[in-house]
Amino acid sequence: MITSNVKKFYDPTFTVTEDYKKSLPDLQNGPSSSIEGANVPIQQVGISDFRLPLQYPTRSGETLTLETSVDGYVSLDADKKGINMSRLMRSFYNFKDELIHQDVLEYILKLYKKELDSKESYVKLSFNFPLLKDSLRSDLQGYQYYHVELEGHMDETGQMRRFMHFEFIYSSACPCSFELAEHAREQREVVAIPHSQRSVAHVTAELNEPIYIEDMVDHLRNALQTETQVMVKREDEQAFAELNGAYQKFVEDAARLVYEELNKDDRIKDFLIRCNHMESLHSHDAISRICKGVPGGLR
Repeated sequence: MITSNVKKFYDPTFTVTEDYKKSLPDLQNGPSSSIEGANVPIQQVGISDFRLPLQYPTRSGETLTLETSVDGYVSLDADKKGINMSRLMRSFYNFKDELIHQDVLEYILKLYKKELDSKESYVKLSFNFPLLKDSLRSDLQGYQYYHVELEGHMDETGQMRRFMHFEFIYSSACPCSFELAEHAREQREVVAIPHSQRSVAHVTAELNEPIYIEDMVDHLRNALQTETQVMVKREDEQAFAELNGAYQKFVEDAARLVYEELNKDDRIKDFLIRCNHMESLHSHDAISRICKGVPGGLR
């Protein structure tokens, strides 16, 4: 109940002094006796999806400023009530004008561990990376956007693991459907259309060293050949139909093709590939999942 001598409004003229700040209650750094539930360590505590524009390098030497969603976490020991979560964001804002690369992520992870007195730290940056894509036969260009996540994890010994998560959207024409359509045309002179569908390759790559996003785009384009188009005239649509005919693939073909391509790049230590063909024939999707097979690696 508010008594008559208590102010009922926000006072914008109030000045916070050091003594006043010291008087503020601090529940998150309270004693272990205030812990709710089991008094056990927690692997990750932090904040998710705080947004800010960050700068990224490109293969051509230019810089792109992209809206980025940031997740930041640290480990929490048993007997600790909590962490100063706002410090995760404040620490990251020190790098808002930096060009984001693996060395910067490593420094951020070290800072998180130091600032929050934690054994482990974790950060993930999520953004959409634009690249101009030429049409197949016309003179058009349009921006293709690739969803990318850069992830870093630093363990208790200070060892850092680096990951890139990458999505690539392509078309998959079914070889079985093509053969059946051809059979109907040849045997019964019936017009039949083979089915194809929009498909997505989800790649997680653990990196030995930094890799440009454009390099990952090239890997997936080389492997699958049938990336979806941005700007299309009639001649482009015909070319895309021909391209799908030339590069028909089942979902297991797609996974093996991407495996073969990524396995050539020494910058990639390990990888996990998940291909999803969103069927136009069935009411369910077709899925294929494959990993490099490194002992103790991604599964």
